[in-house]
Order: sequence, then C-alpha cells, then structure tokens
Amino acid sequence: MHTEKIIIYTDGAARGNPGPAGWGAIVIDGKKVHELGRGSDKATNNQMELSAPIGGLKYLKKIKYDGHIEIFSDSKYVILGITEWIFNWQKNNWRNAAKKPVVNQELWEELFELTKLFKIKWTYVKGHAGIEWNERADVIATSFADNEPIKLIQH
Repeated sequence: MHTEKIIIYTDGAARGNPGPAGWGAIVIDGKKVHELGRGSDKATNNQMELSAPIGGLKYLKKIKYDGHIEIFSDSKYVILGITEWIFNWQKNNWRNAAKKPVVNQELWEELFELTKLFKIKWTYVKGHAGIEWNERADVIATSFADNEPIKLIQH
C-alpha cells in the first residue's frame, strides 16, 4: 500500500572533480523509508547528483510504483537540466547553447527515460540548511565518496 505521493531526497558528492564519489537517495512512502546509495572510484559531483535520482527512480520502477513523486534536490544543475535545458539539448542534437556536446549525456538520457514512467514534481532545496532528509542524503553520498561504511535504513 502506497501513500498518495512518494518523496525522494537526493544528493551527490565527489572528493575532487573527478575523484572518489558517491550518491544517496532516500525514498519516503508515508512512514516507510528506503535508503539507497553507491560509490564510484572516479566521478564528478554532477555525475553523482544525476545518479541519485536515477537510483531512486530505478528502485520505484523495480517495485512497480506508478503514482506521484516529488524529488527534492539541492542541485540546480539537476533540477534545471531535467525541467528546462534537456528539451533544447534534444532539439539541438545534444548540443548546449555554446554548440558544444552536452556533458553527461548518457546520464541525462537515462534520467529522462525514467521520468517518462512517473508523474514527477522536481523541487529545489537549499543544501546544508538543516533539512533533515536532505542532510541524510548528503551523509549517505559523502560516506560512499569516502568509502566509509554506512547502515542504510530500509523499513
């Protein structure tokens, strides 16, 4: 049984750009919380910021959720990219306004394909502002970036 809307908080982190990196996503379904995360030996912060909503949406696809979703991210790159910029990139054969190839095109394409499966509201939140779940997503992402063990909540 799902609530009317699932909430996902996402964050990415990189130690160096590129460098050791990680992402975290927290899927909240009413009182149920499912945390996800993964690390990478070498990635950029933006790659991890994109990987977090991809990870959350892949999880919802796996459990066959088809309701409303609100994704909170402290990355304007992700929010503006998926809600505004991507349409011009697609129209311009994956070239940006400067006519250069779009960076992280494969991740953008994967995220865009996943967004077609759901009804998503994208919401920007200020990072490191004391917002509980955004702070937790940051802890998950940085723990993976630092290769430190972290116990993910899954209930």
